[in-house]
Amino acid sequence: MKKVELLAPAGDLEKLKIAVEYGADAVYFGGEMFSLRSGAGNMTVEEIRRGVEYAHSRGVRCHMAMNVYAHNEDIIPLKAYLKEIRDIPIDAFIVSDPSVMAAIQEAIPDAELHLSTQANMTNYVTAGFWHKMGVKRVVLARELMLDEIREIREKTPESLELEGFVHGAMCISYSGRCLLSNFMTGRDANRGECAHPCRYKYRLEEEKRPGEYWPVDEDDRGTYIFNSKDLCLLEHIPQLMDAGITSFKIEGRMKSIFYLAHVIKAYRRAIDTYCEDPDGYTFQREWYDEMCKASHREFTTGFYFRKPTNEDQNYLTSAYTRDYSFTGIVRSYDEDTSIALVEQRNKMEIGDTIEVFGPTGSFFTQKLEYMTDEEGNSLQSAPHPQQMLKIKLDKPAGPNYMLRKEK
Repeated sequence: MKKVELLAPAGDLEKLKIAVEYGADAVYFGGEMFSLRSGAGNMTVEEIRRGVEYAHSRGVRCHMAMNVYAHNEDIIPLKAYLKEIRDIPIDAFIVSDPSVMAAIQEAIPDAELHLSTQANMTNYVTAGFWHKMGVKRVVLARELMLDEIREIREKTPESLELEGFVHGAMCISYSGRCLLSNFMTGRDANRGECAHPCRYKYRLEEEKRPGEYWPVDEDDRGTYIFNSKDLCLLEHIPQLMDAGITSFKIEGRMKSIFYLAHVIKAYRRAIDTYCEDPDGYTFQREWYDEMCKASHREFTTGFYFRKPTNEDQNYLTSAYTRDYSFTGIVRSYDEDTSIALVEQRNKMEIGDTIEVFGPTGSFFTQKLEYMTDEEGNSLQSAPHPQQMLKIKLDKPAGPNYMLRKEK
């Protein structure tokens, strides 16, 4: 079976490495300029260089998001920035604005271009147009149903790749084209500064009754009228592949490495299991349960199978479900002593029941009974952020394995 690409977010260099280690076939990231996630950390030119080298050494592709809608003042800095990065072997650039596309084609003539979801690509004619303009891949608008995607696949050249979001946050506005942030806070969502007003609480005020607030829904605490549930298509891998989607994209450049590890691993296991035996494929509930040990909102399948209804909105809260805490990440492991050097991320103490998981296989559970600082001094608890600890583990755990505990 033709291999589908699992594309994962990389908000910074550490996240890029975790995405690679936990099974991504490709990663996407932004630089410090011209990316639509200014709060993601992003990467300096040198970090991009190091990240691309790291990913390529492990056979993973690197896609760079440059999907802002440029204003006049952006054009000269854009061209200067492209000169800085043109010698880095970036595999593809994600764009939405023709001016950005033209600047990339001028600076890097052989650059591979992907059309961002920001461009609202919703039909086969538009897909064909962009392909003729030099775009190799289109990132499908989130508002498309599977039948529409199948038709786009049937009516476009095979050389045009289709990329679809399979997991992560959903915008209330059309494929991210939101004006609320700009209107309410002065922060332009289409220039990377979205304040996420879709997650705010809202109440109704009648003009002649100032100060009297009415709930938009039955809840007297207010309502999240724009608050979509998050997209999750983990259970629908066969249908997605049958529709002709060749790259499954996970949203979340601002998410934690703990989140990325869980989500990427779940999709990696589902995709690989299906590709190994499509006819005998059975979805394993444990993949979903494991994924949900990272913080998450309630889930929806978005537009893929039907038009969303009120069931796809969460009117009560925008809060995350957080049943587990990320307590540490393994930096090294000594097989002779079973001692792992662990970088602490949240408080843990002797007597805690912890779970240890890595990029492959199942997790294991143990009680924390031996913990010291780097000098070997015994510790009862580890409350200091990113403190380096020596912990005895019941089973081997390589670098980038993670520790968690149930709250």
